[in-house]
Amino acid sequence: MISILFVCHGNICRSAMAEYIMKDMVKKAGREKDFHIESAATSTEEIGNPVYPPARRVLLAHGIACEGHAARQIARKDYERFDLIIGMDRWNIRNMQRVFQNDPDGKIHLMSEYGHFSGEVEDPWYTGKFDKVYEQLDDGCRGLLKMPG
Repeated sequence: MISILFVCHGNICRSAMAEYIMKDMVKKAGREKDFHIESAATSTEEIGNPVYPPARRVLLAHGIACEGHAARQIARKDYERFDLIIGMDRWNIRNMQRVFQNDPDGKIHLMSEYGHFSGEVEDPWYTGKFDKVYEQLDDGCRGLLKMPG
């Protein structure tokens, strides 16, 4: 089983969307026993909050539910719990390395490493480009789904 933690700044847009997109793909592929999927934030700003409404609307437009989500912050113990820790941008990566005291096992990656796009997944909280973020996350999750269980 591969355990994946998606991480962004607040855990209400990008990482939460990635979590639910990946869970939906895994379920549709009949591979639920191959993956454990969660998401978290680097900040404390949104702890306990649900998926941000515009992000929720984009997920629902693609038939993906996200009820019951409550944003949480990463903790040092997450480094041991997960095989892959995937950040959306370089700022997320820097913050994760600080919390995890670097990345001795090479678990931290950018989402773009798994998709056909380059660079970072921009924060739609600021850009408003929730559809573009969905497309990038969907692409990256398709790459992750190819991993053997």
